[in-house]
Amino acid sequence: MSPGTAEQALRRLELTVTRRLDGLLHGAHQGLLPGTGSEAGDSRVYVPGEDDVRRMDWNVTARTTVPHVRDLIADRELETWALADLSPSMDFGTADTDKRDLVIAAVGAIGFLSSRLGDRFGALVLHDEYIHRMPARTGRPALYGLLHSLMDAPRGRVVPDAPDLAEGIEVLSASRRRRGMRLVVSDFLDAHPDLDPDAERPWERPIRRLAARHQVLAVEVIDPRELELPDVGRVAFTDPETGKVREVHLSPQVRQAYAEAAALQREGTRLALRRAGIAHLVLRTDRDWVFDVAQFVLRQRRTAHLAHAHRKVT
Repeated sequence: MSPGTAEQALRRLELTVTRRLDGLLHGAHQGLLPGTGSEAGDSRVYVPGEDDVRRMDWNVTARTTVPHVRDLIADRELETWALADLSPSMDFGTADTDKRDLVIAAVGAIGFLSSRLGDRFGALVLHDEYIHRMPARTGRPALYGLLHSLMDAPRGRVVPDAPDLAEGIEVLSASRRRRGMRLVVSDFLDAHPDLDPDAERPWERPIRRLAARHQVLAVEVIDPRELELPDVGRVAFTDPETGKVREVHLSPQVRQAYAEAAALQREGTRLALRRAGIAHLVLRTDRDWVFDVAQFVLRQRRTAHLAHAHRKVT
């Protein structure tokens, strides 16, 4: 992509974010996931199914014999870090855009919204045999430079022993200890997938440890052809992670088995993120990603409002 075309794309992205998403974040230094921070606030009655048991206020619970949790006050200067998966499986798209483009859009959206609140924004990038680090900085020029680097990154190569998502999350957790928001953008596809939805994923423990200290948002990027295959007869498939090619006749039985396996894989991802207590946003290459982000934010706001209303009643 030429420098002029990349600059225009980033300007369109910024304009889209500020026009359609920025209004959702007005007031009280709120982020995409409201109600968290690092400074302890007041205690309130625990709401089953809505509150995180890791925020249980045991002192107040012991005194009152009623479970209480302690709210957290949002920091005024947060440091937001994103882990962007640009492995070969992200260079794929059969609809309106590529998965890689959605990764950049998600990172850009969070980055623009964070920068308008004065937060520092940095990124780790899974690409080829490295985990690239882009330091957290404030301001629009720094964010533009970060996004330019993501857009200019060449397509992923098949690299032996390339770092996987679990390793990237481990580095993200260890690189910056100060509490803040952490964004993980990936397709969450494993090299050797386990189709048991209840099985532990390779990245599950690292992301659980990350969530124990930080506010985490997982953005799952998918393409419709990863969920079901078209009825087109014999097709040559290439595994982007290994480079292996295999011809397959897409019979009705094969297509059904593929769809069932894909559904199990996605359900496994959903359950793993739920077990870890991670907010989960799904973006698809055949949908309006801005609409999906807006709906996600509104659901988060609604949940927070209901919890607040319940607290007042009790």
